[in-house]
Amino acid sequence: MPEPLFAVSPLDGRYARYTEPLRDYASEAALIRARVEVEVEYLLALADLDATPLELSPEERVALRDLYDAFEEDDAALVKRIETEGYDGYDATNHDVKAVEYFVRESAPERAHPWIHFGLTSEDVNNLAYRLLVQGAVEDVLVPELREVRDALVELAHDYAETPMLARTHGQPATPTTFGKEMAVYATRLGRALGRIEDAVADLEGKLAGASGAYAAHHVAYPDVDWRAFSREFVHELGFRHADPVTQVNPSDDLAETFDALRAANNVLLDLDKDAWRYVSDRYLGQEAAKSETGSSTMPHKVNPIDFENSEGNLSKANSDFEFLADYLTKSRLQRDLSDSTVKRNIGSAFAYSLLGYSKLQSGLAKVVPNAQVMREDLEANPEVIGEAVQTILRREGDTEAYERVKELTRGERVTLDDFYALFDELDVEESIREELKSLTPEGYTGVAADLARDVE
Repeated sequence: MPEPLFAVSPLDGRYARYTEPLRDYASEAALIRARVEVEVEYLLALADLDATPLELSPEERVALRDLYDAFEEDDAALVKRIETEGYDGYDATNHDVKAVEYFVRESAPERAHPWIHFGLTSEDVNNLAYRLLVQGAVEDVLVPELREVRDALVELAHDYAETPMLARTHGQPATPTTFGKEMAVYATRLGRALGRIEDAVADLEGKLAGASGAYAAHHVAYPDVDWRAFSREFVHELGFRHADPVTQVNPSDDLAETFDALRAANNVLLDLDKDAWRYVSDRYLGQEAAKSETGSSTMPHKVNPIDFENSEGNLSKANSDFEFLADYLTKSRLQRDLSDSTVKRNIGSAFAYSLLGYSKLQSGLAKVVPNAQVMREDLEANPEVIGEAVQTILRREGDTEAYERVKELTRGERVTLDDFYALFDELDVEESIREELKSLTPEGYTGVAADLARDVE
């Protein structure tokens, strides 16, 4: 890799250490390796057909699979050289998939050469290669990171299930909650989002149907072979559903669904980033300060919520890219055009910005500590939040003017518990009801919030 300080993109520059896990799925070398895998497995599948005269020994099959199993930097460089400069009798192909075909030919037995890329169009290879990469990136990198975020939220939910906190609706003091319950909400939302991502990846579809999706080249060579069945089995063996019928291109509706599922998960975390930022601002969350860090270049006292801010920015960028990818890749001029080729090369960027967002959010959650005292003081300063409880109890007792009584006392007014007690003393209710009302406190009015927090697994 070039010196990160000179990278054009921050993904390979400033944030290279965070995005490194995606290199095996989002780099040019990874795409080349995936293409080699498709070409090799297709060649082996042809050799298994009774109709073709191609036979490969067990040793030759192992050697061919080693082309992608043991794929290294030098191999990627060779494929790129065949494409751009030419190599060993091959002129420069100026075609990335053709270069892969010649690379495989270099290691395959000579009798297999006519069968490499037999009847295929480049999109047959590319659509499968990209789905191998998308599947791996999501299952091996993104989903595990999201699970770690969810685990951190579950831990916060359990640890602070009973920590009362003022809730806000429309930015105004509202019925109290607990910090743990609020974290449980995010953990549950993220869990559902993870399920949608896993379902989308399980539904990825692969295409292998030739230049216009009609299996024409295959059929003209061997009309008695059921090429649709061959294609279906081949695609299933790679781990995907079979897309049929298609044009020259895989329509990419499956990729769009995957991107949309990831975007939905990112939206949950964006919501969390913004709430966490506000909690830090309100001092509901304290942050562990590293002695060596600088919070502000001019204000020494500051400990900024930079991890949540960084996460918010990167997840927003990722979602912008996902929305564009889902919209663009599902459209094609007639059978196909090459604009999708350059666009698909940015899938890895959307994944990388997502990964950055997840990593920064985890870092932020690991640094914060709920400040129960500040939360309690805020509750005590807003006793009007028990107004809902008061009017509900009075309704239960048959008071048809309950809501109006409490509204007159509290709406737009700063009230104290003593103001409520004065109201209670004026009510024509049994003494037990009066005592019930006087026992109400903002910090005690949290319903079953603690149970909701503990129920998250």
